[in-house]
This record gives sequence, C-alpha cells and structure tokens, in this order.
Amino acid sequence: MRTTRLLLRSGLALATAAALPAWFAGPSAALSGISVSTIGTTVSVVTSACTQSNGSWGNASLLNSGQTAFAQGRQVALAGTTVSQSAAWSGVSAGTYTVVVVCSNGGTAGTQSVIVSGTAAAPTTSSTTRSAEPSRGVAGGLGGAARDYGPLTLGIGAALVGSGVIATGWYLRKRSKPYRL
Repeated sequence: MRTTRLLLRSGLALATAAALPAWFAGPSAALSGISVSTIGTTVSVVTSACTQSNGSWGNASLLNSGQTAFAQGRQVALAGTTVSQSAAWSGVSAGTYTVVVVCSNGGTAGTQSVIVSGTAAAPTTSSTTRSAEPSRGVAGGLGGAARDYGPLTLGIGAALVGSGVIATGWYLRKRSKPYRL
C-alpha cells in the first residue's frame, strides 16, 4: 500500500512537471512580435507577424515621447516577404521613441520603446510580443521585461511553489521524528 502511494505521488509530480513547460508556452509563444534596432540615427524594425493584403504588408510608425496615436508618428510602409517584413527611419534625432507596427489587416504586430543616442554607436536590439498600446517606462521585476504571463499563470506558479514548500516542510518534520512501527 505504501509503495503504491509513493508511486502515485511520484507519477503525479512527474506529470505536473512535464505539463508546466507546455502551460507556460501557451498561446503567447506563437506570437512573433517585433524586433527594433538602432544604429546611429537610423531606427529599423523587423517582424514576421504580418500577412500581405491588397499588395500591402502594413505600416510602422515612429512616435516621439509627446505622441500617443499611431497616426501622429512618422509612418513607413512595411516591405519584405512572407518570412520577414521591415521598415526603417533615418535621420532620427536623439531621444526616446516608441515603434508601433500595424499589419494590413488592422492588427497590431507589436510595440517597442527605443532610445536613439544620435551617435554612431554599436547596434542595440530588443523585441516584444504583441501589445495593444505603446509601453511606458521600464518593465522590470519578476521577468516582466520578457513576457507578461497574467494573473492566472502567476497564481498557478505561486500555488506550485507554495505546495512545494509545504511538502518539503512536512517531509523534513516527519524525518526528524524517531521511527516507530
């Protein structure tokens, strides 16, 4: 009986551990987002999220810190192939900007903030997943800069960590008592 319970617990733990990567990957792993880079005064964006419609891939807009709407920024048409689409702006003055890519079907491929130094420095790159509005500030702490998991996923992760702590405490407590039959 004791061996059966032990095997059941081990199998349940292994099944849970095997299912976690698939749970965290979820639908957000399928989103391609955008990749923004700067070289000197040139800002470029690359995406693979858009599909061609009526001969157009979509548009990209470069918004300065005072602009909030896509139409207010410097717009450039995306060019490329089914694998990759890109756009670039040259002669961009130093400052913080937000790049927004809207596909020809009206969907937002992603947004990304970028800092232009105005000097010919080494290229910098960053990427993001799809987002409905430009980001503001630094997305730091708990991995927020990489991906937004949402409250359900974070709650499940916290529950798993909490149950692991409780199980470890229970095991160590049982182990410290003398063995009795």
